[in-house]
Amino acid sequence: MADEDDLPEQLRIRREKRAAILKRGAEPYPVAVPRTSSLSEIRSKHKDLPIDVSTGIIESVTGRVIFKRDTGKLCFANLREGDGTELQAMFSLDKIGEDQLEIWKTEIDLGDIVSVTGEVITSKRGELSILANSFSLAAKSLRPLPVEHKPLSEESRVRMRYVDLIVRPEARSNARLRPAVMRSLRNTFNTRNFLEVETPMLQVMHGGAAARPFKTFSNAYEMDLFLRIAPELYLKRCVVGGLEKVYEINRNFRNEGADSSHSPEFAMIESYEAYGDWNSMADLTQSLVQQAAKDVFGSHTAKHFDGREIDLGGKWNEISLFDAISEGVGQEVTALTSHEELKKIATKLGIKIDPKWITGKLAEEIFEHVAKDKLIKPTFVKGFPIDTSPLVRVHREVAGVAEKWDLYVEGFELATGYSELVDPVIQRERLVEQSKLGASGDLEAMGLDEDFLKAMEYGMPPMGGMGMGVDRLLMALTGLGIRETILFPLVKPISGDE
Repeated sequence: MADEDDLPEQLRIRREKRAAILKRGAEPYPVAVPRTSSLSEIRSKHKDLPIDVSTGIIESVTGRVIFKRDTGKLCFANLREGDGTELQAMFSLDKIGEDQLEIWKTEIDLGDIVSVTGEVITSKRGELSILANSFSLAAKSLRPLPVEHKPLSEESRVRMRYVDLIVRPEARSNARLRPAVMRSLRNTFNTRNFLEVETPMLQVMHGGAAARPFKTFSNAYEMDLFLRIAPELYLKRCVVGGLEKVYEINRNFRNEGADSSHSPEFAMIESYEAYGDWNSMADLTQSLVQQAAKDVFGSHTAKHFDGREIDLGGKWNEISLFDAISEGVGQEVTALTSHEELKKIATKLGIKIDPKWITGKLAEEIFEHVAKDKLIKPTFVKGFPIDTSPLVRVHREVAGVAEKWDLYVEGFELATGYSELVDPVIQRERLVEQSKLGASGDLEAMGLDEDFLKAMEYGMPPMGGMGMGVDRLLMALTGLGIRETILFPLVKPISGDE
């Protein structure tokens, strides 16, 4: 905390007011204040009151002062509660007396949270109001709110979400949209008889995705542990145990870059269905997304923050990954195209090639370069390289590819689905190859999880699997970047006290 003499004037004045409140024996932060109804309840109960009416009903309400006009014998304020509902409060000399009116004028600032007790009335202009008999401070705000004509920057909104929620209706709306979407997702799963489970976030072995993990150390067990990059291997253990249709809404952690569609900590849905495959999981995913849109918007049309609309209805498009690459580069490319040929194509496109990229990774990078930005309408991109899909079954007809799809919406990957590999012998071979890649410096390669392989050896039924980013689903529904869909995204601290 900076020395009080060095504080900006606004902060210093508010601290002086706090001291004055204490000096006169009052509480700037009391343990409780009167409250009989919320502002929204008052608005609902008295929504049809005519102009200039006194109801005789006394209520105590609370809210943050977001507007204040002090004039002579009659003062006005607008109070706002957490859901954004506002109500006018009026303070007249004849109702609360000279001393209390002076305290209101001198001690109460914009941003303070107050309790006001008084009669529910409508003003001469028809404004529903509380005509105060008394008031008390619920919490003194020691920092001023941003002024209306100078809104918070995007960076400040992310860093100070608590202020963003106070001042910006869109921030409050976004915060409430997320749980509505989560309820919808759970309802869709429940109607299909899926069981919600919880699996470990601290894991002895990281796996289930190609990603660099966060590493930590357990003092109790004296061993290294990893924050999970995906719950896949534990959810598959559930299916081995007879929980045939499972899903988890989980937090994942990937020690990678952050941009408009990536966050080191993020929310994800993963789901597995015994006797399903990549086609049944595509059907499930479409149902989850379309029902979420319908539940929050009333139709399959998502309404973005900038006024744009995106139609998520109907049967979604399907394309082949290698067909999309071939079209994008102007020559035929298949899963059997050599690494050297892919390098030539990538170089021609100006792609910076990492020497550690295996053949399938190179193909995927070319696809992202030439095709992904064109995939605005929901599109399943099907048939990924086997060497980048170590947990996925080989395609039943097409050589060199796995039964894996990625779902693209608005040019970004929203979800991925598979026909799962269930043969423990082949799975061991695939994970051994992954461990070799890890030993040669691939920080995203999976480890050799012996306990998972042991579980598979007890018999894993044919199944489909699916993973979908919850934050990215919110991006698809709202058009916002990932940092706006996460309430408190990870941001790098800044030095000094703002």
